[in-house]
Amino acid sequence: MSQHLYQYCPRCAHALEDRPFEGKVRRSCPACNFIHFPDPKVAVVALIEAHDRVLLIRRAVNPARGQWALPGGYMDAGELPISALHREVREEVGLEIAIGDLLEIFPMVNGNGASLGIVLAYHARPLDVHVEPLACDDVDEASWFGPEALPAELAFESTQRLLANWRARVHPA
Repeated sequence: MSQHLYQYCPRCAHALEDRPFEGKVRRSCPACNFIHFPDPKVAVVALIEAHDRVLLIRRAVNPARGQWALPGGYMDAGELPISALHREVREEVGLEIAIGDLLEIFPMVNGNGASLGIVLAYHARPLDVHVEPLACDDVDEASWFGPEALPAELAFESTQRLLANWRARVHPA
């Protein structure tokens, strides 16, 4: 995320300047001493598993439009990870889930390799295995996949790594 996103002070509207602060260059206001600290984005994803299958969504939006990923999305301000994951899974596939262990924390990077934040990946199971997922919100398809039938067009390094680990666990070579 570029620090030059903000040109004017949100407190006094004076033009911001780049100034060193604690070893980093920060957008700062020479008039009121406001310092802009860019906050990282935090996303949550769920590896939802049932009957040796995993639930994937095909993204209807960028980034990675048309590719398959784990359901999830960004946390809102003031929201805890578990609440955010319940909300995102309901919004994307219409399922209620039981959330298990935190599996891994991944860096979230843009196409240029710049860090945008983190992705918290959790294990989950559907509360009702008879309810089929629906493609909602920013999803154009939701489907269950076995370890030998995973789609080739996987979005995001986190999805690829989590699915490789899942496949090795449910279908050891």
